[in-house]
Amino acid sequence: MEGLSKRQQAILDLVVRDYIKTAIPVSSKTIVEGYGLRVSTATVRNEMAYLEERGYLTRPHTSAGRVPTDKGYRYFVENLMEEVELPLDKRLSIHRRFRQIRREIEQWIRTATMVLAQAAHSAALVTTPRAHKCRFKHLELVSIQGPTVLLILVLREGRVMQRVLTLTKTASQHDLSRTANRLNDLLDGMNAERIASSFPRLIPSDSRIAEIIFEMMRSVDERASEIYYNGLINLLKQPEFSVGEKARKLLNLFEAKELFGRVLAEELGPAVGGIQFIIGGEGRWEELSEFSLVLSRYGVKDYATGALGVLGPLRMQYERIVPAVRCVANLMSELVEEMCGLQRRRQPYLTIF
Repeated sequence: MEGLSKRQQAILDLVVRDYIKTAIPVSSKTIVEGYGLRVSTATVRNEMAYLEERGYLTRPHTSAGRVPTDKGYRYFVENLMEEVELPLDKRLSIHRRFRQIRREIEQWIRTATMVLAQAAHSAALVTTPRAHKCRFKHLELVSIQGPTVLLILVLREGRVMQRVLTLTKTASQHDLSRTANRLNDLLDGMNAERIASSFPRLIPSDSRIAEIIFEMMRSVDERASEIYYNGLINLLKQPEFSVGEKARKLLNLFEAKELFGRVLAEELGPAVGGIQFIIGGEGRWEELSEFSLVLSRYGVKDYATGALGVLGPLRMQYERIVPAVRCVANLMSELVEEMCGLQRRRQPYLTIF
């Protein structure tokens, strides 16, 4: 993007902030009188005309006021938006919410979507963490009745899976525990392909259990990440989506989960912890032309990662949403580190003082 003068940057900054706050097109008079600028309305009007010519502002209908374009919002988030940290009381509140739930990935994901939706006053989405190839962590075999056994499989990225099996003959709980212990020692950290390669080295009873584990893990590898949502009602309260065709478009968007899966796969980079903006669909996603996404990847690179973020109108409160996304992404990364059995490297939101 071409450079803007200090005055042009200041005017664009004020237009974006005013429109985010009011959803009303911003006039030169509003800028001068509302913010006490020591320049004439004619000067501001000329600068706004220049910003419109360069594609940063647009004039809806025949209104005298202007609103930011996708390009204007992009310039704002990359050059004008202040880097702020989530207030201490909000960080502590979020931390308490996570500490009150069980250490299970699904509970953390549901809490993350709720916390983000409330903090942003918008809609939130969080995907389940997954590895490029899931890896074995732990197995339990529990006798139910006769030859019927419950198999409990725990994967490195935190997923817990269960399957009821019927063995060829009844086995005692002692024998089942010995089988599980042998497989835990042998398969620790393996992906599905490596487990398959271990079949020839196993005794027949262990091999049958390992084959079932292989099938379960392969199904995880082939399955796309699940996406959890929260906060649709917050968007429906926004003037952009409160009535009519735009409200219907918003509802259709939330029903098309595969769209978000494609967007996250194609647009969100692999780096954990960085913030990424998708504004107005970036010319690629027509369904998102009236929305912005603030996204972050969480987890542990090369082990398991997921994505989380906030969906809102183009005029979303970017400065309030970014630190909330960053805070929750850090907490979720710490959970994945724990699930993967890794030592925590940082705790910026858990260690407050």
